[in-house]
Amino acid sequence: MDNRYIYEGASGPWELVIGLEVHAQIISNSKLFSGAATEFGAEPNTQVSLVDAAMPGMLPVINEVCIEQAIKTGLGINAEINLHSVFDRKNYFYADLPQGYQISQYLQPIVGQGHLDVELEDGSVRRIGITRLHLEQDAGKSIHDQHPQKSYIDLNRSGVALMEIVSEPDIRSAEEASAYVHKLRSIVRCLETCDGNMDQGSMRVDVNVSVRKAGAPFGTRAEIKNVNSIKFLAQAIHYEADRQISILEEGGEVQQETRLFDAARGTTRPMRSKEHAHDYRYFPDPDLPPLVIDKAWVEAIRKSMPELPDAKKARLMKDYELTAYDASVLVRETETAAYFEEALKSLKPSNTKSAKLLANWLIGEVFGALNREDKTLSESPVSATHLAGLVNQIQDGVISGKIAKEVFSLMWETGKDASSLIEEHGLKQVSDDGPILVVIDKILAAHSDKVVEYQSGKDKLFGFFVGQVMKEMAGKANPDLVNKLLKEKLK
Repeated sequence: MDNRYIYEGASGPWELVIGLEVHAQIISNSKLFSGAATEFGAEPNTQVSLVDAAMPGMLPVINEVCIEQAIKTGLGINAEINLHSVFDRKNYFYADLPQGYQISQYLQPIVGQGHLDVELEDGSVRRIGITRLHLEQDAGKSIHDQHPQKSYIDLNRSGVALMEIVSEPDIRSAEEASAYVHKLRSIVRCLETCDGNMDQGSMRVDVNVSVRKAGAPFGTRAEIKNVNSIKFLAQAIHYEADRQISILEEGGEVQQETRLFDAARGTTRPMRSKEHAHDYRYFPDPDLPPLVIDKAWVEAIRKSMPELPDAKKARLMKDYELTAYDASVLVRETETAAYFEEALKSLKPSNTKSAKLLANWLIGEVFGALNREDKTLSESPVSATHLAGLVNQIQDGVISGKIAKEVFSLMWETGKDASSLIEEHGLKQVSDDGPILVVIDKILAAHSDKVVEYQSGKDKLFGFFVGQVMKEMAGKANPDLVNKLLKEKLK
């Protein structure tokens, strides 16, 4: 067994078995079976139709846009599209589910088996199987912290279209689970089928975790519900693995149950015993006929899809010789890829060298500044065009890499372009022989003893001389020219 997938317990190594159920709210103007609005953040209970409120006699009418979004997502996860699918009633009582059942899909979902290839930190790639993607209604929201004795119900979310994407139990570590959700999120955001905003609940994860000895049958699993960040996903998996291993090593049995993750404590706690499919009494919804899809429509959707992250990553690596890591970072978020490609348009010349430099500045300086100020890329005061302009100034030899960092700080503070700031602050690089030679002569005369040592074979002193010249010229001297002229003088 690969050591990456081993949890060490007192009795020896254990293996994790993880399956994920990702719930992704579909981007659509109205709900799955009603015309009510879906905008996030509206006043409670202001986006509820008679269908959502389960008034007697109200019938569901399917939203074609939601079907198209599900097909598009299915194609994005390399899955089979089922031309015939069925909507079922999943029966259970929930305070914020007025019908007393959820319209979902069970044995005949709209999307069948697929897979995602996820890249791990060491560069290895793991294929994670996908069992299905099915459509269902979201439930409303129960709010328990507004009154000491009462719960409040907000039905705005009730009936919003959800895609539930169910993985095979192929995941063996928290790192793999995180990479899988990152990948899936980047795909749905690229396709604009879900906004992926986990903090708002429009994408959330149910995590099934069990442990076993290598080669043993699957163990009893626990399901951790509604994890709403990738950071919490990893924490929940680590805690649950430790909890289950401790129980088993003490001679106990892991209970099949549904648990909640407590983000404040980093722990999971029991919610209810785990239901089985038969507990829900699934049966085809009598108000909805089977969904029959035209194959030509599926192919038309396929042809209309944008370039997916994997294809974009391969293209950036091929066209600009970017590393796999850099290309992965650039395509992970749709906004980052768009920013980078917008900046590429302004590079002069737009070649491999300049593209690599641009990627370094975006991943290093721009992301670093965004993290420090807790901003998103859309809030960056340095636009894609202005970042390309800074790279152009470096490429043209107008400023050195060191001065470029000073210029970038000014760009971040002011929102101005590099060219005007270089002129305004007198930061242009000195690339004339004359002024540099004057400084070189001055430095060599002041350190004649070190010149003798250098000429006696202490080659490492060359860096000392370069540093002294650059210090004297406040970092504005062209470093390539300084190196060239110093070598000639020291011969």
